[in-house]
Amino acid sequence: MILLRLSHCEVTFGEQIFLQTNGVACMVAVDFKRQLEGYGLTTANILYRLPDHPVLLQAYVWQNYDIAPEFPELRKFLDFWSRELEGPLHSVKVAHRQLVSASEVRTIATEFHLN
Repeated sequence: MILLRLSHCEVTFGEQIFLQTNGVACMVAVDFKRQLEGYGLTTANILYRLPDHPVLLQAYVWQNYDIAPEFPELRKFLDFWSRELEGPLHSVKVAHRQLVSASEVRTIATEFHLN
């Protein structure tokens, strides 16, 4: 699937993509692809109770690209936490920032190389 055409190379996406067209190598990171799809940087401050000392709270910071307001990646992580880890969750505070939107990305028609 071709998602983006940059002046002289076609870019498809996977973990990290390296293509060579017209002698020019292109690399696109998965994080950039996700930002174009509407993902933004999400940070969750998770407070949980220590299994051996339930009166004490411990903090854990989780950060990943996710889509607001549903936060499917965070929900998967919290479901995993509840299912597999012993420390019961106390609270979760979420901050989200859209870093790049599709309207901020423009393709270039011409490219000049200076020696």
